[in-house]
Parts: sequence; structure tokens; C-alpha cells
Amino acid sequence: MQDNEQDGYYDSAENIIKELRTTFRDEAYELLAELESGLLELEKTPDDKEQIGRVFRAMHTIKGSGGACEFHDISAFTHELESVFDKVRSGKVPVTKEIINLTLQARDQIKDMFNAYYLGGFADSAKTAEVIASFRELVPQAAVQPKPAAAPESAVPVSEKPRSVTYRIRFKPSADIFVRGTDPVSLLNELRGLGPCKVVAQTEAIPFLENYDPQENYTYWDVILTTSRGMNAIQDVFIFVRDTAEVKIEAIDEEGFLEDDKSYKKLGEILLERGDLAPEDLQKALKSKKRIGEVLIDNSIVPQAKIESALAEQQHVREQREQRQMAGSAVSSIRVATNKLDILVDLVGELVTVQARLSQTALNTNIPALVSIAEEVERLTSSLRDTTMNIRMLPIGTTFSKFKRLVRDLSSELGKEIELTTDGAETELDKTVIERLGDPLVHIIRNSIDHGIEHPAERMAAGKPKKGTIHLSAIHSGAHVLIRVQDDGSGLDAAAIRAKAVEKGLIPADAELTEQDVWQLIVAPGFSTAKQVTGVSGRGVGMDVVKRAIDALRGTLEISSKQGAGTTITLRLPLTLAIIDGFLTQIGGEDFIFPLSLVDECVELTSDNAFYKGGRHLIDVRGHIVPFIRLREQFAINGDAPHIEQIVIVRVEGRRVGFVVDHVIGGHQTVIKNLGSFYKDVEGISGATILGDGTVALILDVPNLVKTVEVEEAQIQ
Repeated sequence: MQDNEQDGYYDSAENIIKELRTTFRDEAYELLAELESGLLELEKTPDDKEQIGRVFRAMHTIKGSGGACEFHDISAFTHELESVFDKVRSGKVPVTKEIINLTLQARDQIKDMFNAYYLGGFADSAKTAEVIASFRELVPQAAVQPKPAAAPESAVPVSEKPRSVTYRIRFKPSADIFVRGTDPVSLLNELRGLGPCKVVAQTEAIPFLENYDPQENYTYWDVILTTSRGMNAIQDVFIFVRDTAEVKIEAIDEEGFLEDDKSYKKLGEILLERGDLAPEDLQKALKSKKRIGEVLIDNSIVPQAKIESALAEQQHVREQREQRQMAGSAVSSIRVATNKLDILVDLVGELVTVQARLSQTALNTNIPALVSIAEEVERLTSSLRDTTMNIRMLPIGTTFSKFKRLVRDLSSELGKEIELTTDGAETELDKTVIERLGDPLVHIIRNSIDHGIEHPAERMAAGKPKKGTIHLSAIHSGAHVLIRVQDDGSGLDAAAIRAKAVEKGLIPADAELTEQDVWQLIVAPGFSTAKQVTGVSGRGVGMDVVKRAIDALRGTLEISSKQGAGTTITLRLPLTLAIIDGFLTQIGGEDFIFPLSLVDECVELTSDNAFYKGGRHLIDVRGHIVPFIRLREQFAINGDAPHIEQIVIVRVEGRRVGFVVDHVIGGHQTVIKNLGSFYKDVEGISGATILGDGTVALILDVPNLVKTVEVEEAQIQ
């Protein structure tokens, strides 16, 4: 081979490996999450064979696929772990806390090794050697030297999963198999462990009782087996009897071939292939008007057991084909890069804007044909928008599962016993919201662990269970998802919070505050009632960061607490950040949009129901006093206000606040556009959208507006 040909060969091989690694990326991190989740569940139920198998499968896949992608260090390291859990799986090594701790450390090291390639991180090779040494010390008999650089034979390229193949097996053991100390039933059970199978015993050679020798075997078996483990796995079952038994293995059906055909070979064809029927006998049987099976049995051409075996083969193959068709139609999916989804959402947003312009033009021209077309386009656009939004929706359970490890490790570090329970893991939320939700939830849960849940002795002295509980739940509520973090700890101390707020100058000493007002003080920057810094958290430390993050997601944060009973923090988040239902209003000829999910109602502003007191504008709405903000003044909009103004009343953090506008237009499908870096710091505005007539409407940041006005009022006072 010439040098340039060699270079081309190696370049091609490198490209293939690079593509394999890129394809494997998402799967690698999913397998690590699966491994961690399985280990945490196994810690609760150490004897659970299903969880042991789950952990072993995750390790085996990481090892095999990692080897195929030439992550040889990862494959070799995981091979060590797999060796230990092979002993665990066989019952030779018990599941202990030490093994769980070590395996979790190993899982973290594997993640660092993947990060070193995918994210440019650093993986300490000394840590790898340290973990392996710890495993060998803990389970010395399980230590196995890692394989050299070559990928394990069992590795399967990540781009191609092993196919299921159906095999026809005839197992005919020798007559003295019992004398040799082998139980054929145990071999059949091993076959059953490889996948779905049917076993039919052939008993025509069993003699009458007077000639029967109990030490001899007179039976042989036909087996129909479907497995993805391959021919070698089947041959391994018979490895100790292959010299004394007749074993015939044939592949008769394979996944991916004739998948559109649920039928299978006819009975006569199967018997011919097996050698149980001669061609001339088949021709004679076909001339009869009876069913072929009946003819063969009635004329003693083929024993009934062999007919039953062939029929079992027919049924098994048909069932497997049907199952593959159903599974293919139910879970067929492809991986799509998130940037492609983002582009799709942007294009749908542009389409929604164009559709609004088309509808506006159709109404203005009043041409029936154009109006009809506009209505049809609106219907199709609405359907496309909903479908596209659903594509971006992910179950929040993937985020929930990450916190089990956090609670386990941190509670152990602090000497506490805490259990994390979850509910509503199947609740779906926009992927962008989920990605930005992780850090705020970490802050909240760390605070609950460190300063919410008491130590076991304190809990028992207070008459509580020794083990504390943090409950994480999610539930749909209209256009929002409510995420609650609830602990059964000591709760918030209202008096201590108030005293600290006075000390920091956040409120005057004589301020009249509701309980909810007191709780909201803990989200002030740097606010903490902790008596000492723990290095983990303080009730309130970091809560201002949480509040800012939730505000950035156009969500709200609500706190409720009862001293001695625990604290609940509720995050109300929008389902999506791309397209929302808006409420269109006008002020001085300018258009402004409220998020419709925050709007409670609209009322007219008149001199009869409005008044000014304590530096605030107030209005009486059916006996309830509601403060309101004049947006014309807030945004310094020139011009005269109309004789009758409107108040849009919204609900923010459990409170009702009104905003005065000139006119209320109504609901509007709002495609959110960023304002750009030049306008990103404008107070009270979160984005913009384009209306049907081509004009721009600003989207109001309602929580931020309320906060800004409250700060201004406090400075005046």
C-alpha cells in the first residue's frame, strides 16, 4: 500500500471513530444517569435482582459501546466494575454501602473521562487507579486484569443495535446423560434465559414400562428461541455436552427482514426443513382434502409431538414479528440536535406572525375567498405551532432523578437521615425551561437539607420520625407547571427573619407585614438568618439567585412555612418560553402585552372607586382593596389619557396588582422576540412581538415592574 493510500485509510478510520463518538455522546450521559439511578435504588433494596441487573446492563453497555468508540480507558475501567457486579449478580458478593459508595465514585470518574473528551474537562488518571485499587481490596476475588487496547469482543457499534434472531434448536442428548451428571432441564432453562422461547419434548422413543431404564434418557427437545445474544451464546449453553449430544442450531428468522409480513412458512415446509418429513410423503398428504397435520398423524407418517413442535415454531415466529411491528410503530424515534429544534421553533414563530398579518389583511379587504384562506392558514398554523411546542417538551423526571444523589451525599456529609420522594415526574415542560431550572432547585434543596431538616436526635426529641423527608413534585396548572419543594423540617422563624431585615435596613422597625411579606424577605440579596456559615447553605443564602433565575423564566416563587412543621417553596413556571398567550393593551397609541396567564380580570378606573393613600394608588374591587400602577406615568408616555381608563389586574406572588392602560384590545398569540443587547436592561420589559399590521408590541415583565415600583415607593417614604 502506498503512503498516500495509507494516509487516506487512516483518515477514513479516524473519521468513522469521530462520528461514532459524536453519535454516542447523548447515549453515554443517559447511561451514566441510568447507572446512578440504579445504584441509588439498589441501596434501598440490596437484594433486588432487577436493580442489580439494571446496574450490570448499564455498565456492560458503557464498556461495549465505549470500546467500539475506542474509549479504551473507559472500557477497561468499566470492565473492572463489571467484574465486581458479575460477582454481585451471581450472589457471591453482597451489596453493601461500601460497594455502592465506590461504584458511585467510579461512575463520577467515568463521567469525568467522558467530559475530558466531549467538554474539554480533566480526568485524573490517579483517581481511576485509586478506585480500581479500592475495588480490588474490597472484593479481591473479583479483580480481573483489564483487556488491552483492543475493544471487547462483545462491543457493539453504538450506531447499530444487535438484531434479534430466531433460532430452531434440536437438542438430542445421549442416553447416558444422567449417568454423566448433567441435567438437561438446566440447559433448557439456560436457553430460556437468553430470550423468549418455546420448548417441545419429543417422547416417541420412550419404551413401555417393562423395558424402561430410569438411568437412561429417551427424550430429546425442539426449541424455538429468539435472542439478540448471537449463535455463540447458544453454543456456550451446550459447551459441556457437545461431544456426547446431537445439537443442531439454525437461524430461521431475523429482525429487519420481511417485517411487513406477519405470516410464516407452512407446516409442510417446516417439517421438510427439519428432516421430519420426506418430500414424497408431503406430496401424498397434499392430495388429501384434510388438513396436512391431520393426514400426517392419521397415517402415522409424522409423530404428533413433531407436528406440535412445527406448529409451535409457526406461532412463535408470528408472535415475534407482530411484537416487532407494534414496538416499531410505538417507539420509533430519532435523535435531533437541539439547535435544529430551535430553528424550527423560530420558523414557526415567523409563520405565526405572517399568519396574523394575513388574517388582518383579509379582514381589511373583506374578500370572502381571502378570508376563507386566512382562516384555513390560521387553523393549520395553530396545529403546527402546538405540534412543534410538543416536540420540545420533556418529562421533568430527568431533572428530578439528579437530586437523589445530591440528597444522599449531602445528608450523609451532615450526619442527617433524609429521604427524597418525588411525584409528577412525567409532567412535561419546555426543554429550555428544564435546562435552566436545575441550579435554582439545587439551591432550594441544599437549603432544605442544611437548615430545614433537623438532625435525627432533634427530630426524635420533637416527636418527629428520625428520617426527614423532602418531597419534590410537579403538576400542570393551565399554561403553567407548579414545582413544589416541601420539607418536614423546622420551618422558617418569622421573628428571626423580621429582626434580621430590620438590622439590615430592609424594613423599618414598625413596618406592618403580612406573613407572606415576611417570607418574601428571604429572597433579598445576601439575606440569611443562619448563625454560622456551614459551607453548604443557609436558609436564604442563594435565594436571591433563585428568585432572579425564576424571574428570568417569567415565573414566580411563593413561600409558605409553619415553624416546627416545615417549609414549602412553589415555583410557577410557564410551559414554554417561545410562544405564549398574551393580553394586548394600548397606552398613548403604543402596544403592550401582558402574559395572559398572569391576568385575573379587567375593570374600569373611575373617580368613584379609586383613591390615594399612604403613597399608593388604590382601587376598591368588590370590597377588596387592590394597589395599582399607572403605566403611562411609569413609562413617561406623553399625551392625554382617555376619559375612562382600564385597569388590568394581575396576580403576582399571591398578590393582586392593577396596571392602568388606555384601552384593552384582547387576547393575542404572542411570539417572543429578544430586544437585543442594547435594550436588554430596560426595566419592566421582557421582550417584544410583531402584530398583524407589522407594528411592534412590547411584552411587559410584570413581576419586575411590581418590584421596581415598590422600591421607588420605599425610597419616597
